[in-house]
Amino acid sequence: MIKKMGYQWRLRYLMAERGMFQTSELGPLLTERGIRLSREQVYRLVTQAPQRLNMDVLVALCDILDCTPNDLIHPEAVNKQIPKTVGGETPSSAPITPRRSVIRRPGAT
Repeated sequence: MIKKMGYQWRLRYLMAERGMFQTSELGPLLTERGIRLSREQVYRLVTQAPQRLNMDVLVALCDILDCTPNDLIHPEAVNKQIPKTVGGETPSSAPITPRRSVIRRPGAT
């Protein structure tokens, strides 16, 4: 079985616990730690779960919020376990339709 994993990004929650309710409050604190992000980047970092995260940014956030990466990121199973393909069967409901292939000899047009 293959387990599809995701995560819950808890930056906004941790900021609120520490009395930080504006995304603009985070920018100067990051700058103090050598992280220069635009206002839009800080907003996206707070409001959306990042797909990639620079380790320097992660360490700075942990320092600002006095937390660990485990406090910021909670892994969670997105779906139930997906069965692996067995005997050519796929777990999806869409049927597989074969495509005819064309074999060309080198030099032939």
